[in-house]
This record gives sequence, structure tokens and C-alpha cells, in this order.
Amino acid sequence: MKMNDFRKYIAEFTGTLVLVLFGCGSAVAANALYTIQGLSVPLAFTTLTIAVSFGLVIVAMAYSIGNVSGCHINPAVSVAMFIAKRMNAKDLAGYLVAQFAGGFTGALLLSAIINTRVSLGQNGYGNSSALGINAATALAVEIILTFVFVLVIMCVTSKEEYSSVAGLVIGLTLTLVHILGIPFTGTSVNPARSFGPALLAGGDALKQLPVFIIAPLIGGTLASLFFTFVLAPGMTQAEPEEELTAENEEAEEDTAEAEEADQAEDAEEASDEAEDPDDEGPEEKAEEKQTSGYDPIEDMLIEPVPESVAEAEAAIIEEADADATVE
Repeated sequence: MKMNDFRKYIAEFTGTLVLVLFGCGSAVAANALYTIQGLSVPLAFTTLTIAVSFGLVIVAMAYSIGNVSGCHINPAVSVAMFIAKRMNAKDLAGYLVAQFAGGFTGALLLSAIINTRVSLGQNGYGNSSALGINAATALAVEIILTFVFVLVIMCVTSKEEYSSVAGLVIGLTLTLVHILGIPFTGTSVNPARSFGPALLAGGDALKQLPVFIIAPLIGGTLASLFFTFVLAPGMTQAEPEEELTAENEEAEEDTAEAEEADQAEDAEEASDEAEDPDDEGPEEKAEEKQTSGYDPIEDMLIEPVPESVAEAEAAIIEEADADATVE
């Protein structure tokens, strides 16, 4: 066995132990405290106290062992992850053994602390239920509660960006299902949580244990299938749109940067032209030509008159003048 695998199994053992010890222990302590003091406390009050206790344990464990094992601490969750192909068969077997062993050890410690095995927060129906439900109702309630609980876990652990709040969301969801389930069955949604207390308490708790092992496994399986074939495809299809949007944003940023670079280059060229005194503009050149006596005819391409022609013309003019004088 690799050391990393061993760490994961130890983490699952420890987390399940703490869940049973503190969760079931809070239920036992609350009920015992009210009984000893002779207080008549509404069931809703104790239900809320116990529900919050279980939820807080999950939050604490999620942020302590979550980075090691994922903090399943529940066979229903591990089976759901296996069905969704998010863990292999080897780890599934190791997790299940560690979880059931941790649940039993937690119940054993609780029994040693309170010095009794009669009341360890075990689940039940019939006379063990506050509402006196039968086995079929208990089975249905546990399947529904586990389905909701495991479905939330599958969804909130499906994306990395949810990791920072996953523990809090899972803990609040466990609190929610306990608020509804405690009056019916005491709320299991976790075969390992029910296993230890029932094994030590014996009697009806042990006889009724199969319901609280089978029902959570069914609920977890249904949640995994629902997530895999209904919800997960929708999440996968949404990812390309997000990637396309990101690509568009990058293209827009690149275009904006190119425009800014062109504007900066134009501004730099204009600045260089303004600073260069030898590079005169059209208006400056025209003004210089006017002040220097510039003759535009000089720019025309006219061939010069040959000197012989000029001398002949001068001789003709002189002869004409001489004839005029004689006359």
C-alpha cells in the first residue's frame, strides 16, 4: 500500500470517527441534559440543536481532511463517486473499510464516555421514531434525504472554483436534511454513522440497521446517476461558451492594444517633425521663396538661345537702324 493511499484511509477513518463521536454525542448529551433537569423542551428545539451539530462536524472535517481524502466519511458518498468514475475500485474498498471502522470506533468512544450502550444516537423507526413511522416510510425518507445530500456533494465538488465554499455548502445541506429527518428516523443518510451505534446498542437498533444501510446506498446511487446523465452534460456544454467568451475578450484586448500602439507611433512621428527645424512645411517653403525674389519662370524647362542666333538678330537690327538713318 502506498503511503498516500494510507493517508487517505486514515483521514476517512478519523473523519467518520469524529462525525459519530460529536454528532451522535451531541444528540445524546442534549437529550440527557434536558431529561436530568426535568425540562420539557419541544422536539423542534432539540432537532435544531442536533442538526446544527452534525452540520458543523462536516464543515470542520471538510476543511481539515478534505485536501487529503476528499472528506467522504460516508459510504453513500464514496459509492456515488465510484459510479461517477471519480474514484477507482481500490480506493472505494479502502474508503468503505475505513469509514465503517471509524464509525464503530466513534460509537465505542462515545459509549465509554457516557458509560452506557443504551442510547448512542442510533437510528430507528416504529417505537424508535418520534413520529412512529413504519419501515417502508423510513426507507423512503432515507432515500430522499440521501439523494438530496449526495446530489449537492456531487455538484459542489464538480468544479475547482467551488472548492473554497464546498465544505460550508455540504455542512449546511447536512443540517437541512437533519432538520427534516430527525423526527422520522433520527436521520442517517450515512451507513457508517448508523453502523457503530446500532452494533453496540443491539436490540431493535441492530434489527433495523439494514434499512439505514440500504436506503442511503440507494439514495447515493440515484444521486450519482442523476448527476452523471442529467446535470453533468449541461455543465459540459456550458464550458465551450465560456471559453469562446474568453477568446473574444482576448481578441478585443489585442485589437485595443494594437490601436493604442498605432496612435502612440503617430504621435511620436508628429512630435519628431515638430522638433526637426530642417524639415520645413509647405507654407514655410512658399514664404521663403517670396522673400528671396524667387522667379517662377526660372523653374520652367526652357532651352537657352544660342549666341550665334543672338548675334545675327543684333546685326539685322543695326542694319535696319542704319537704313533708317540714311533715309
